[in-house]
Amino acid sequence: MISIVILTFNEALNIQRCLDSVQWSNDIVLMDSGSTDTTVQIAEKFGARILTRKFDTFANQRNYAMQRGDFRNSWVLHLDADEVVTDALRIEMQGVVEKSCIEFPVYKVPSRIIFMDKWLKHAGMYPSYQVRFGRSEELRFVDCGHGQRETQSVDKVGTLDAPLDHYNFSKGVNDWFLRHLRYAKAEAEQSFAEQSAPIKFAHLISVNSTQRRRTLKQLASYLPFRPTLRFIYVYAFRGGFLDGRAGLHYAFMMSIYQYFIDANQREILSGQKNK
Repeated sequence: MISIVILTFNEALNIQRCLDSVQWSNDIVLMDSGSTDTTVQIAEKFGARILTRKFDTFANQRNYAMQRGDFRNSWVLHLDADEVVTDALRIEMQGVVEKSCIEFPVYKVPSRIIFMDKWLKHAGMYPSYQVRFGRSEELRFVDCGHGQRETQSVDKVGTLDAPLDHYNFSKGVNDWFLRHLRYAKAEAEQSFAEQSAPIKFAHLISVNSTQRRRTLKQLASYLPFRPTLRFIYVYAFRGGFLDGRAGLHYAFMMSIYQYFIDANQREILSGQKNK
């Protein structure tokens, strides 16, 4: 079996759908940040155990859950409340657990973005990955931008093929923009820090998609007109136009998000110059 960790804060709108997708688990832990709605009560009806900690970073929340979860199973899957485990992902994870020989301690999982009732197959950068599944003693995280990364080197990370479904617009576009305003500062700080590190150009031709993506992101931080370039990348280069009206809207929103990041970077740079 597989234990489940779900990060929550006032997720009454989403938590039922998420919990419905993991009813097969015998061990669900809600890592709550102090919800004031009915999130916790809904989860308790599913038999979930509740941990509470004031939110500071995603990595710290996830690590706290790993340290205090007292899991019944040796494998753990991390979710956000607006995510859903597909049947294909459940089957693939169970196959990993049942293997007699453990290939990797942790695994990255692809995510399908659902927007305007449509899977953004192209504009959503599918497949984009995060490490979310692994052995309970190995699954740990470090802060990176607004999110988190695994502690293992890329050669210690396996890849699952089946995806999560991510309903990250479930609370509306205004909520998405408010969240990404907060995320932009963390992303700007991360980008600013990465500019001081040497670029490993060999990773651009690496067989490992994570190495390629992270190196491309580092290179992109030096480019001018990044909001415009991000729109072109999402809509034209990645084929967002194939996702129809949803792809067009999402490409515009990602270009605005890039503008938020760039504005924060300029503010950081200005602050350093004035010291």
